[in-house]
Amino acid sequence: MTQASPDQLDISSCASEPIRTPGGIQPHGFMLTLSPALDVLQASANLLPLAGLAAEAAIGLPLAAVIGKACGERMARELATDKLGQRPMYLGTVTLGNDRHFDVMGHVWDGLVIAEFEAVDRAEPADFRHLYPLITDFLAKVGEQASIPALTELAAHHIRSVTGYGRVMVYRFDPDGHGRVMAEAKAPDYDSYLNQSFPASDIPSQARELYLSSPIRVIQNADYDASPLVPEVNPATGTRNDLTYAALRSVSPVHLQYMRNMGTQASMSVSLIVKGKLWGLIGCHNAAPCAVSVEKRTACEQLGQILALCVESREDSAELQFRLDVRRIMVEILGRLTKSADFIDNLRGVSGELLRFARAGGVAIVADERIFTYGDTPDDAAIRDLSTWLAVHGHTEVFHTDELAAVYPPASAFLHNASGLLALPISRIHQHYLLWFRPEMIQTVEWAGNPYEKEAAPGAPSRLSPRQSFATWRETIHGHSLPWHAAEIEMTTEFRTALLGIALERAEQMAELAEELGRANKELEAFSYSVSHDLRAPLRHIAGFSDLLLESAGSEDVALRQRFLKNIKESARLAGKLVDDLLSFSQMGRAALRPTSIDMTDLVSGCIDKLGLEIGQRRVDWHIDRLPVVQGDPSFLHLAMFNLLSNAVKFTNGRDPAVIRIWAEDAGDDIAFHVADNGAGFNRDYVHKLFGVFQRLHRMEDFQGTGIGLANVRRIIERHNGRVWADSILGEGATFSFTLPKQAITEQGTHA
Repeated sequence: MTQASPDQLDISSCASEPIRTPGGIQPHGFMLTLSPALDVLQASANLLPLAGLAAEAAIGLPLAAVIGKACGERMARELATDKLGQRPMYLGTVTLGNDRHFDVMGHVWDGLVIAEFEAVDRAEPADFRHLYPLITDFLAKVGEQASIPALTELAAHHIRSVTGYGRVMVYRFDPDGHGRVMAEAKAPDYDSYLNQSFPASDIPSQARELYLSSPIRVIQNADYDASPLVPEVNPATGTRNDLTYAALRSVSPVHLQYMRNMGTQASMSVSLIVKGKLWGLIGCHNAAPCAVSVEKRTACEQLGQILALCVESREDSAELQFRLDVRRIMVEILGRLTKSADFIDNLRGVSGELLRFARAGGVAIVADERIFTYGDTPDDAAIRDLSTWLAVHGHTEVFHTDELAAVYPPASAFLHNASGLLALPISRIHQHYLLWFRPEMIQTVEWAGNPYEKEAAPGAPSRLSPRQSFATWRETIHGHSLPWHAAEIEMTTEFRTALLGIALERAEQMAELAEELGRANKELEAFSYSVSHDLRAPLRHIAGFSDLLLESAGSEDVALRQRFLKNIKESARLAGKLVDDLLSFSQMGRAALRPTSIDMTDLVSGCIDKLGLEIGQRRVDWHIDRLPVVQGDPSFLHLAMFNLLSNAVKFTNGRDPAVIRIWAEDAGDDIAFHVADNGAGFNRDYVHKLFGVFQRLHRMEDFQGTGIGLANVRRIIERHNGRVWADSILGEGATFSFTLPKQAITEQGTHA
């Protein structure tokens, strides 16, 4: 199986090349595929020169018959399938009957035991002792290196010191699959590729998948002739062997020619796998053939795994810090968006923070026909057209691009300030957008050779060969901005949810305000009607009795004239009290609360003392439990409690004795107070009218009053963030209740 010449290679089929089942191995060792009973099913064609037995003759023999009884018995213990995994494991070093020494690797795949015998010069087992100083030294220096570039440079120098390769590079893949060399350690006579890029096409997708599966690959000599397996198709499986994990697996002829074009005869690659993805590679090159022993390969693989873990840790830390910074700005913005009623004006007020949030050069707020800009942005007409395009193309979620002109050709006219766009729709109905713009960032990329030379020129034959030159080739890239960070996009989505929440809350507040205004208008109508109705009666009495008094001016009936004057006085008193109560009610909504600690037991006692004149000689049994201390305005709460107790006294008129009970109970975050009596009660069908202004459930002739007392109670308690309610059995009594929060309130009447 000889290597194809460069003019016979066709890289157009690289992506479909059977690189996992090449049918052969590199010839610096031989391979045996074995049944679970360790009988030979296949052997590589180079078995004869290495082990002294033709491959065809080995088929069907026990392993011991091929490598010798002593070696066979020893390897039988190591090759037991319960000890092996899918990754090759070093099993020891054996010396065959021809005095050739081999390191033995074994693994299980597709139900086969795959044994690899790699020729070495020593008879002793591989010495892994130098692995530990290497790893220890690397770990000791890792803590001193904070940045990922510093870590990769440290790894490159360590691996070169272990392997002796002429050049060791660490390169990282970008989101498009291109690899950029970020660290290098090399001999003076080797070309440098530091900071240069390799195109994604150099490593086809299936090769990347193979790097994920098998994290280390060694090619001792790029000019080797592969040794095929005999027979080519495995008799146990009926297919070619999958050699994904085999250390001796033959590689693509295209890749070998690529190495030769690069001036490389030997190579080793170590995969850097971060969070299950191929983050980058450690690539090792040597101008001459070079063997790397199993212990040195193991050391390099271990070092690569440690480097990948360090990279993951550094990236996670940087990502977390970045997200915290962006979130801090977002919280600051959201906190200032609730300052005034105009949502768009609020957004304008945080323009500077919006720029910092998205690391943008300019920001625009589009609200129907209004456009507000801050920073370096396109003109209003261009922004209007762009927002229309976003709406027409259904971009109802967060939209982002770092190459706006590629998706929106008119953007080529304003690349200097809007090569990148992050668009946030802030309404599901209207054409409202927050637009962040990033300016053009002209980049010069240094490629290790022209990445486009693989492309066929018009009229050229379809057969392509690996590129011949790796000389520095510079490309200037226009029309791109700094890419949007994944965290910025995610946070913008979260920001949108928060903005919609604020807008929804504002809409709900407006709806609630409109509803409250409607209720206030209805209440005002009822209030006006009640005031006119209730004031009309005493004023009519005053006018009527004044007329009667005038008519009786010549009369000598003093008793009659005194009765007229008494009625006039009583009507004037009632009108005056009505006006006083109205004034008190209006003050309930305007006067500031001055909360302090109030012993409700003392407050109730004060109210009862004040009711002494009203009670007179009536028998009233007061049952007062020990009441708690609360936070509130003492004047207002005294008025509320006095109104409730006065009502209880009034509506128990005719009861002998009147029984009035006051108690309190725990109600979770509140304390509930109750005032119960054995008086007239009320019809519960009309309880909804009870706390309204001028609402009476009894005739004025039966129970005197202005109808404002309970309305005052409700307003006072609601100012204290509590609620009021009542219950009754008509003719048996009523219970009036209210709550006060356990938590202190401020002077404005809200929770502290």
